[in-house]
Order: sequence, then C-alpha cells, then structure tokens
Amino acid sequence: MTTHHLPSGLSGRIPTAVVLGGGLTGMLAAAALASHAEVHIVERDRLPAAPAPRKGLPQAQHAHLLWSGGARIIESLLPGITQRWLAAGARRIPLPTGLVSLSAQGWLRRWPEMQYLIACSRDLLDWGIRQQVLASPGVHVLPGTEPVGLTGSADHVTGVRVRDIATGNVRQLEADLVLDTTGRGSTAGTWLAALGLPSVAEEHVDSGLVYATRIFRAPDGSAHWPVVNVQSDPRVPVPGQTATLVPIEGARWLVTLSGTRGGQPTRSAEEFLPFARNVRHPVVADLIADAEPLTDVHLSRSTVNRRRRFDLLQTWPRGFAVLGDAAATYNPLYGQGMSVAAQEAAALRVALHRRGLGNPALTRHLQRAVGRITQAPWAMATAQDILYPGARGPQPPAAVRLLRGYTDRLLKTATGAPAVTRAMLDVMTLSAPLSRLMRPDVAARVLFGPGRPPLIGPPLNHPARRMLPTACPQHPGGGSDMSP
Repeated sequence: MTTHHLPSGLSGRIPTAVVLGGGLTGMLAAAALASHAEVHIVERDRLPAAPAPRKGLPQAQHAHLLWSGGARIIESLLPGITQRWLAAGARRIPLPTGLVSLSAQGWLRRWPEMQYLIACSRDLLDWGIRQQVLASPGVHVLPGTEPVGLTGSADHVTGVRVRDIATGNVRQLEADLVLDTTGRGSTAGTWLAALGLPSVAEEHVDSGLVYATRIFRAPDGSAHWPVVNVQSDPRVPVPGQTATLVPIEGARWLVTLSGTRGGQPTRSAEEFLPFARNVRHPVVADLIADAEPLTDVHLSRSTVNRRRRFDLLQTWPRGFAVLGDAAATYNPLYGQGMSVAAQEAAALRVALHRRGLGNPALTRHLQRAVGRITQAPWAMATAQDILYPGARGPQPPAAVRLLRGYTDRLLKTATGAPAVTRAMLDVMTLSAPLSRLMRPDVAARVLFGPGRPPLIGPPLNHPARRMLPTACPQHPGGGSDMSP
C-alpha cells in the first residue's frame, strides 16, 4: 500500500497531483509522485491492457532503444521493471558486445560488456511501465480526457480544466501540482500566456529527417542477434542516411531507415530494400533481403529538435512544471528521449524528497533542473544535425564547433581503443556526463589514436555471416565471437 507523506502546509489532507499525459514520461512522473500525493493522469487515449499501439503515440512504430542510463533510473523508480520487460520478450543487449555498428569514423569492435540497452518494441516498454505504475492504489487514469487550460494565476497554478472527449463537457480539477507531459503537441506556452506570463523562447534545429520502419520475421537461428546499425557521416556534404535493425519480442526484426532533407525514405514497400542497400554499408539490406515482411512501411516526419526554454523565464508559477517532450524533443536517431524522461522523473523524485510537495519553490527548481538535464542531449543532437545539407536552425556555439575535431578523433579512436569506447558508451547511454569525454586519461588516449587497424567490414561471426546472401568482409582479429 502506498504511504503518502503530507508536506508542510498540506497537513490534514492527502495532496493531489495531476499529470497531463499517460505516456512514458507521465507514467514515470506518476511513479515519482505516488508516495507523496494522490495522482490523477489525464489521458486522451484508452490505454491498452496489453502491449499494443495507441493513437496518441504514432512514433512507437519506429526503433526505440532504452539505454542503460535510463534503464537504471527506471528500475530505481519501479523495482522489478527490467525483469518484467525481459519476461515479456525484451532483450538486455550488452554494449558493445551485442552491437554491430558503423559509426561516422568506422566499425566499432565488439568488446566485452561496458554498458547495455533494452531492445523491444516501444509498445512493450510502455506497457511494462504502465502495468507497474497503475498497480499503485494512489494512481488513477482519466481516459478519454484532454487538458484545455490551467487555473490559478501567474504566481500559482491551482489546477487544470479538462474536457471529456466523448461529451465535450469541461470540468476543473484542483491540484497541488500539475505536470505537463503531453509531448510534442504541448500547448503549455499558450496556457501560461493566458495566465499572464511572458512568451517562452523556443529553439529549433531541423535536418529534415524522415523515418521509415518495417517489421520482418526473424530467421531461424537469430535468437541472440545483435543490434545492427549503419550511421551516416555528417562531415560528408550529402543527405544523412541510416539503417538500423533491432531484434524485438516475438522473433521479429524491427528495421528503421532514415534520411535527411534531399535523401528521405518513402512509404513504398518496393523502395525500402533499395534504400537500405544505398546507405554507407548494405549489411542491413543483406540481412532482410530474404526475410518475410510482417507489416507495411510506416513513415514519420516528426523529427525536429525543439527546445522550449521554460527554465529561462524569470518568474515561474508555483504548482506547475513541464517535463519530457513537452519541454524538449530531439532527433530520434540518437535514442535519447526515453532516458532523458527518466532523468527528469528522477529529478522530480529528488526535489520532492528535498523540498516537499508543498514548498512554494519546488516547481521553479524542478523546471531549472529540467533545463540542465536537456542541455547535453540537445548539444549532442543539434551539433550533428545542423551539418547536413539543407538543415535549418542556428549554428551551435563556438565552443561546440571547436569540439568537433576532438569528437571526430574520439570516434575514430573508439574503433580501436577499449578505454575510449567505454567513455563514449558511458556518455551515449546517458550513464555519465559529457565531461567524461574530456577526462585526462581519455584525452590522452584520443591524442594517441586507435592503435589498431580499422575493421574493413561488419564484425559478424562466421555463423552469422553465413546468413548473408554474400559474405561481408571483416578484418582478421576484429570484433568478438561472443555473439552473432
């Protein structure tokens, strides 16, 4: 049974929190709140009882990788969640052991485990979290309901007006805390302006990226298949095109292709394989050439990096905060969104324990923490995306541009130096801050260089290479035979 801690100023009653949006961010926020308040989740969709698509999350059809940094935080919020995912068919894939990846600087070697990721469909990830959060007696969902505005003042948000989608009826929910986790379509800036707050500055970087995804039946003998990823090279002045194969539950391969402005994939099933064959290496195309398609091609164009700078407002209302994609969204290519949402939920948990739900400064400090959390993933995503032809947005700060040469050399060194690979994966999985790449021991190794010759092909072992229509070359001694 959930124990509610009554914060200062709210003694004598159980405080109430309203979370707008029942997606991954909203559910993680509800988990952080469950021991502090009665939580009501306002959600447009009827949330499915099993891992299944829902209308409000069309991007779930594409590849989603939950990095170890995010997975550890979610496990701390919801003990046992990792085992729940694995029992339902997800896989815990060690990195870089279970990764066949062509980076901008070459093929990565498959060293013994340094980090890991959870590989499965987004529907399964969300279902596992949802099942565990909603098992708490203090958490309730209001399905078929959408928020239409905040109540209160510019100094203090006291609740939210919600509309029943079926009837159109509007009612008011009083709350001690309102969290907006409604995603890319959030209208929080408009709501705050209606209360008298100034407009919120927005930043955009748009590479014109388009995603196309199709699911295939995995062939026999591929139960322990790695994630296969061919990245683009932003230093080459051509559209950036990628191909990613993720093994998911149900003995299936989820394959996502992407291309920036001037080189995007289409919905055409006939063009899917040729596109995969024309990225920097055809390994993904070779793997799916004879595989049975299980779905049509799903396309998404909602890939703009966008950050709303709520954290920069000079005044911020008590009782309201914005989390997740409603605050910042990133090119999905980098797989950061879910782990960032987990970090923000952890920041909420820390703020509640340190300050208490009744503290007038709680949400101001939380919103600034969200701004700090989004800084590194924003810099990593936009510094790359702005390099592609036709990309729209401001150039990154001079300090970021100066780091490009170092970053290129670091990626090259990571292809042959395990210590640098570890540092790179620590940052990529959001398990360590960006400063990890600048530590003296890492910088010295980067200066020295890879120390090994580059791999000339994907590091697949011999049984795996026999599954390809034509053998992919591999440098002798490269990679690992621990997995396919």
